[in-house]
This record gives sequence, structure tokens and C-alpha cells, in this order.
Amino acid sequence: MRWVWGVALLLPWGAWAQSWPPEPSPPAGAPNIVLVLLDDVGFGAPATFGGPAATPALDRLAAGGVRYNNFNTAAICSPSRASLLTGRNPHQVAFGNLQDVPAGYPGYTTVWPKNTASVAEILRENGYATAAFGKWHNTPIWEISPMGPFDHWPTGLGFDYFYGFMGGESSEWEPRLYRNTAPVEPPGGFLHGYHLTADLVDDALHWVHEHDAVAPDKPFFLYFATGATHAPHHVAKEWIAKYRGKFDQGWDALRVESFARQKALGVIPAAAELTPRPRELPAWDSLSAAQKRLYARQMEVYAGFLSQTDDQVGRLLQGLQGAGSGNTLVLYVAGDNGGSAEGGLEGSDAATALTDGQPNPLAEQLRHIDDLGGPYFDNHYAAAWSWATSTPFQWMKQIASHFGGTRDGLVVSWPGHTARPDMVRGQFAHVNDIAPTIYAAAHIAFPAAVNGVKQLPLEGRSLLSTFTDPAAVTGHTEQYFEIFGNRAIYQDGWVAGARRYAPWEIFQNPLKIFAGDFSRDRWELYHVETDFSEAHDLAAQEPAKLAALKAVFDREARRNNVYPMVPVPIFGAPSPRTGRTHFVYAEGVDRIPPDMVPDLSGAAHRLTAEFEVPAHGGDGVIVAEGGRFGGFTLFVKHGRLIYENNTLGKTHEQIVAQVPLKAGHITAIFEFTPVDRIAAMMAFARRQPPGGDARLLVNGAMVGRAHFAQFGDFSDAINETLDVGQDTGSPVSPDYTAPFPYAGRVVRVTIDLQ
Repeated sequence: MRWVWGVALLLPWGAWAQSWPPEPSPPAGAPNIVLVLLDDVGFGAPATFGGPAATPALDRLAAGGVRYNNFNTAAICSPSRASLLTGRNPHQVAFGNLQDVPAGYPGYTTVWPKNTASVAEILRENGYATAAFGKWHNTPIWEISPMGPFDHWPTGLGFDYFYGFMGGESSEWEPRLYRNTAPVEPPGGFLHGYHLTADLVDDALHWVHEHDAVAPDKPFFLYFATGATHAPHHVAKEWIAKYRGKFDQGWDALRVESFARQKALGVIPAAAELTPRPRELPAWDSLSAAQKRLYARQMEVYAGFLSQTDDQVGRLLQGLQGAGSGNTLVLYVAGDNGGSAEGGLEGSDAATALTDGQPNPLAEQLRHIDDLGGPYFDNHYAAAWSWATSTPFQWMKQIASHFGGTRDGLVVSWPGHTARPDMVRGQFAHVNDIAPTIYAAAHIAFPAAVNGVKQLPLEGRSLLSTFTDPAAVTGHTEQYFEIFGNRAIYQDGWVAGARRYAPWEIFQNPLKIFAGDFSRDRWELYHVETDFSEAHDLAAQEPAKLAALKAVFDREARRNNVYPMVPVPIFGAPSPRTGRTHFVYAEGVDRIPPDMVPDLSGAAHRLTAEFEVPAHGGDGVIVAEGGRFGGFTLFVKHGRLIYENNTLGKTHEQIVAQVPLKAGHITAIFEFTPVDRIAAMMAFARRQPPGGDARLLVNGAMVGRAHFAQFGDFSDAINETLDVGQDTGSPVSPDYTAPFPYAGRVVRVTIDLQ
């Protein structure tokens, strides 16, 4: 090949020195970084922090790393994640609320500002490969569509690769997944052993192996955020069986047992006190035998779910070791908030229905007790278990005014860089400290600007010094908290907080949350430097201190765009369906999210489907929206056209065509006319979609009619979508197995609001 170079020197450009655009290179010694985030795990749930659920992977990590018992989140999903991934406060990243309930105020739009670049973006600019797996709950709902825009998807916010689901929760058995920005169907199916968390681990390890094959000298940042253990609590029976009978003593006794284990492990101070049960929660001894049987099983399912999740995280970490990823910093955050009470006081096997004010009664739940955890139920435990798994603190998820809502366990492991695992770190810390810690570990100076945009300063403080020094001072002396009006301020070992409601009331009595004078809320005061669990309210004894802290909260609220505090819901968010009454879906259209399609809840409308029936006939779905826990479907079975209305997975109403379809072109029309206005208002007052009269026509002839007791409210069906020619995800109707593709051709489907 030497002659080639000689010839090159003779060519006109041969004398010119070549120059290539420089690629970013990581600082010397920059580690691989693995950031694990679990969902809806209270401080007192994992065994590593004294809880009842075995978490051996977290135990192994803690044995060679360090545990933190004063690590705080934002008390709910999206805000915690926005803060975690930026090092700023949630409202600065426009996530004062959940992704699902945006509002048109700077702290609540859910539109991630460019002046709060993610840790992934900054690491990538410094030579890292970046990937995210699992739950992504930080994209505006009106941008989650096949058309994007994709600026606020993971791959638009610094991640080279993404595999997971968009939204707050997912079925573990039948998830709606994306690879980067393209929808994909999960491999196999639950009948063949599929489970989401295991799939995420498989994909993450595959990504690492490809990374190591191509760029082994390039460090990586792997963000692994499970959908577990958020409801639905989906886990295989063998994991549930490990806990059979382990919770028959009930939540009051479990709190006492966990508290004793926490003391024995040293994960809480010796002087810490166990806080009492809120009066809003029932005592275990006050329950009937049937209630105890159901509630104990709910907790068995949850504990199995948490243990299975930790087992899969352990498989990920062991796989990384096997791949030779030696210099690796692992940060394992065991929860993005406290335990979740969103299952209501009785729990639910149909949590989607519960959020709409239609919980399943105890007797109905008992009929399905042995199937909890499986794909056919959207199950959640009773609220008091969330209190028990937040031991020793008061309250739980959503309650940003108390540590039960904000406190979670953190374990950090970095071989050769951590010391004294026997000493629990007690420095006050917050999720916004994670990004600064990563920068410090990677020797990366936080940039003044990213992609030409001047950056807001970091709010968090690095925890790096605490890796080796249990007494190190981090400088994080002040932090506000606010979710749905529940709020608190921490400063120099003191906390003042105001709670507005109990979490389950968000579904039972939303007016209590939406309305009211914030200035009349009662504030509590705790000296948490000596009162670890917030057991002693000092508001009456220290009015001057309380007033001073309330002033600090007001200052921080103004600085961080907390005002106006926005309880849910807020209407008027941008949407491509706003103002439209005519929607056309051509053949092949699928995976259209519910916020992109017309809201048919109790609405007069006409659905027109044009399709071809093959000469030999054929069955399948013409169009479907939703899934197992609510939706509608127009399908052909045994040659007959059927329209089914699935109300929250509880009621299935059908119109079955009186005659079979003939071969050739078919124009089918479904028409729905709601009940009169007064009846509709009464239904909405009961938080139920109103019913109405429906009819089905084929080529102009009516082939069936029915009265539907309720119609609509499909948007809560666990990220299910609208599909033409098939029903992806879980099936709307139990009369077929998804995706049940149509055997012929679906030309188009049109929906007209009337």
C-alpha cells in the first residue's frame, strides 16, 4: 500500500495536511456511571433499609459501598426525575406537577427548558456514550406521538439510545414500548414468560455489549429507571409465594417490626421514634377477616414485586461486571417518592377504575385474590401499606410536607472510591445532588452554556466527599418541597411543612384539593437534626422559628416558579386534537396515544370504517382504542361485525351484527348518541362517563343497536393506543387475543364528533 501514499503526495491536495473535526474525549479516569431508579418504593420497604422485602442486590452493593438515610426526593414521579437528571429543582425544569397534568405557568408546563440541560447531555459533550432504559415520564403529553416533535424525548435530551415506555405507569406483562422514538412491540408475550423489567435488563446488557465491542475505551452513562414498583403490581406467582403468610400480622405490626430492624441495622439513629398511624387510616385490628385476607395478599404481591425488581437490577449489575466494566460508579436510588397510597383505602384490582371513582368492592376483589399480580388485573395495595413501607416517617407519596413522601434509600458503590460502609451517611441530600455528584466523579466542570444556551446554576451539591468521609459537609443546607400544594422547607436541621390532603382523596374528593385558601393551611415544625422521623411538632412552642421558615419557603417558591401553586387538574394544555371534529386514520395507522385521538367520553359521534372482506372471509380487528382496562373495538369474528364498549375493564357491552358480512367492500358505521343533558350532568357528577344509545350499520342497513350504560373515558387504560387493522397491547375485548390483525384490508377509519 506504500505506493498509494506516494501517488497521493503527487496529487494537487497531497501537500495539504488533513484535519478532522475533534471528537469530545472524556477526562482521564472518568468512570462508567450506572444510575438506577426504582418507582414508588418507600424508605421502609427494602430489606437493605429494614423493610420486609428481600433486596439482596441492594444489600451486596451496600456491603461494598455506602448507604444514605437522609436522601430526599420530590414526593412524586416526574418532578423527582426532572430534578435527578438536571441537578436543579423540579419547578425550574417546569415539572412542578406530573407530566400528565401540565399547566400554563412557568413551573408547571412540563416543557423541559434548554437552560436546564440534562446530565446525559453534558456527559455526552464530554465523551460519554449515554443510554436510558425503562420509564420516561418527562415529555409533554402533546409531544408523545409518531410526529413528535422529539426534542423532549430521551434522545432529544442527551441520550444516544432509549428503550422503554413513555408515561407514568405500564403493564409489566403487556407494555407499550419505544426504541428511541419508534414504537416497538415487546418480544414474545406473557404467555411465554415475558416480563418488562427482565426485558429492560436484556436490552441494557445488549447495549453495553455493543458499546464495549465498538468503543471499549469510551465511558458510558446508563440510566436504568424501572416501571416497578409502580402500580400495577405485576409479578410472577413464584415471587408472590415467597411472602405467603408474611403479612398476616398487618400494617401496624409491620411498622413495629421494620422499625426494630432499622435500629438493628443502624440505618436510622438510635434515638429515632416511630411515628403513629394517621387517624385517616384504619387500625389492622379493626378489620374483618375478609379484609385482612385480601390486604395481606396485596402486600405479598407488592413485596414479591420489589424483590423480583431488585433481582433483575442485580442481574444487570452482575452482567456489567461480566462485561469487564471495572471502573464503574453505581448509584442505586430505591424510590422516586414514598410508598404509594393511590390504591385507596381498600386497594384495588382495577386501579384505572379507582382513579375514575369506581373502585371494585371488597367481595369482587376477593373473587380474584389468587390472580393478583397477573396480566388480567391492574392491582394496587391498600393505602395503609404505603404508610407501613414508609417507616418510620409520617405519610407517603404525594405528601411533600413530610418525609414519608420524600425520603428514600440511596446506596452508592464505586470500588476503590468508597470507604467505611459500616457507617451510614446522614447528611441531608436531595435528588438534585445526584447530577453534581456525577460531574465531580467524572472530573467534569459544569458548563456555563450548553449548545449556546446559558445554563441555570446547579441547585444540588456533590456527595463525592461523603464517599470516603462519613462526616463530610456537603453544603446542602436548604431545600424546598411542593407537590399539589403539599409543601415544606428544610433549613439547617429544621423542617416546616403544610399538608393539604390525604393521597387517596385525590380520587375520592378532588374538590378538597383543587379549592381552598392556601394561607389557611396548618403548618407543622420539626427539629429534624435531633428528631429524625418528625415525631414532635414544635409549631406551638417555636412560633418565631416557624414564621422564619415560612418566609424562607416563600422566598424559594418565588425564586423557583412554585407560584401559583397548581393543584390538579388544569385544562387547556396544547393538543393537536383541539378544535378538530373530523379525524381520518388510513390503513396501517397504529400506536396513536389517547391524547392524540378524539375524546369520545359521552360524546355524540360517528365512526365510519371502510374495509374489504376477502372472498374466503376473515376475522380480525378493524379499529380499536384502549385495551384490557377500557376502550372500544370494532372487529369481525366468525364473519360477523361486532362493536364492543369496554368500560374500565369492568363492563363489556356489545352490538353483534344480525347477519354475517359478505365478501367485497364494506362501509360500516357506528353511531353513538348520549343520554340527555341532565342525565349526562348527573353521570359526570358521579365521575362516570354518561351512557347513551348506539347503533351499527353495514352498507347503509342497520344490523344492530344497544343502549350503553357508560361510554368513554379510555384515556387511563395504561398507555394503550388507537390502532387500525389490529389491536396492539392488551385486547379491548376478551373475545380475542391481541393483536388479532384483520385478515382483509382496512382502507380507512373516520371519526366525526357531532
